Amino acid sequence: MASESQSLQARYAPNNACFGCGPANPQGLRIRSIPEGDRVVCDWTPESHHEAFPGVLNGGIIGSLLDCHSNWTAIWHLMQQRGLDEAIPMVTMEYSVKLRRPTPSTQPLHLEAWVHHVDGDIVTVESELYSGDKLCDHGVGKFVVVRPGHPAYYRW
Repeated sequence: MASESQSLQARYAPNNACFGCGPANPQGLRIRSIPEGDRVVCDWTPESHHEAFPGVLNGGIIGSLLDCHSNWTAIWHLMQQRGLDEAIPMVTMEYSVKLRRPTPSTQPLHLEAWVHHVDGDIVTVESELYSGDKLCDHGVGKFVVVRPGHPAYYRW
């Protein structure tokens, strides 16, 4: 597993307080997204307060994990595509999650995300959440670049 200093969040948004991906939110999920080839990966370990019921991760937490990780995948892709040295301010336009099986909360989880399509400032990303070698959840989201005046514009 890569160290937090290598994550996109720590590198480009260390003051971000987002619940899902903000390094500056001590009560958040604090995911760490790491580029690996054409994918972005994340290893994350749930705690008991993330459960829907004993041993099973809450669906809202699953959605937050896939949403934030996918947003950072979109950001990283546009940064690479456009030759940028700082994170592009992007937000979720829409996303859906298919909860394929109960996701265990008793062991580390692995997320993978990749860009499916780019249309200007809109990036469509697919993502998967695994427990061991079992695919538990699948997400698809669209993420859009925001401009000055939007509350998320350079929030970090």
